[in-house]
Amino acid sequence: MLKDKIFYPTNSHHSAASSSLQTVTLPELYDTAYMPATALIDNFLYSGVYILAGPPKTGKSFLMAQLAYHIAAGLQFFNHKVTPASVLYLSLEDDLSRLQKRFSRMFGVEGNANLYLATQADSLNKGLQEQLTEFLQSNPATKLVIIDTLQKIREFTSSSYSYASDYHIINILKEIAARYNICIVVVHHTRKMEAEDKFDKISGTTGLLGAADGAMILQKEKRTDKRAQLNIVGRELPDQEIIIEFMPENCTWKFIRSCQQLWEEPKDLLLEQVAALVSDENKIWHGSATQMLQALNISTDDIKPHILSRRLNVKVDKLYNDYGIYYHNKRSNKGSDITLKKLDAKTA
Repeated sequence: MLKDKIFYPTNSHHSAASSSLQTVTLPELYDTAYMPATALIDNFLYSGVYILAGPPKTGKSFLMAQLAYHIAAGLQFFNHKVTPASVLYLSLEDDLSRLQKRFSRMFGVEGNANLYLATQADSLNKGLQEQLTEFLQSNPATKLVIIDTLQKIREFTSSSYSYASDYHIINILKEIAARYNICIVVVHHTRKMEAEDKFDKISGTTGLLGAADGAMILQKEKRTDKRAQLNIVGRELPDQEIIIEFMPENCTWKFIRSCQQLWEEPKDLLLEQVAALVSDENKIWHGSATQMLQALNISTDDIKPHILSRRLNVKVDKLYNDYGIYYHNKRSNKGSDITLKKLDAKTA
């Protein structure tokens, strides 16, 4: 569990006035190691806020129940690797009796204590922020919150469906997601009208998609079809379209195929070498960038210490998600102070 706070660089060029722009130079940006974005599902779902939209009664709630259970149990999701974590599922259009029937039909009655369920919650501006904060502080292993549906947590005012209102409601959730380094998935509907871009069918204004970190559209050609398309788009994700099929015997979705071959980033030789400095037997490495170069048998003629630090700072996500290594770099006037920590499989 990452509990270290994010330290932003001090910019000596702005005034102390609260109204001034808080700027950083490009070197300051590179010299900072930020909190890694958690990959709950590789190439599919990361920390941030995502929208799942689709027509009514197309199986969105079954899909969300499946997502919640697979994350809580650490099971692969549509052929993607999953990072196990606790999950909070706000199924606000259901009651507990219906959830009992749904989950037992989908997964049996063995249960999973990492999955928390609720069928009632306050609206976002009248208590939900505090409810989520209290829950996340009490359950720090939680990395996924599902809100089903958006309509149940928004206020009804004359401006409820304006661009500003749509952007604002997602932005509030993004602040919570960023504060606790979690993923929040919000379930919503699509409109009936056709659109050239599938994501333009998300009900409401473009403020929802504009503010969100990513979105998924679940749709069928005909309502009676068992097969559906799941289209995925995100700030840090490749655009994807996958075909899934609803299995009526247990109400789960089965992966059929992906319509794209995802590009895989080549191995980074430097990261491979750095990752080898820690292991399950020797979980912690600590030292300066110069000492790390010495440990790696790399000459400072080939890589300068500050360049090594910057190359690692910008790869903090890959170290965490691909290698299970927490990287921290605390800079001072004496230079870098680097810590590598090999995380347990259940933590990484």
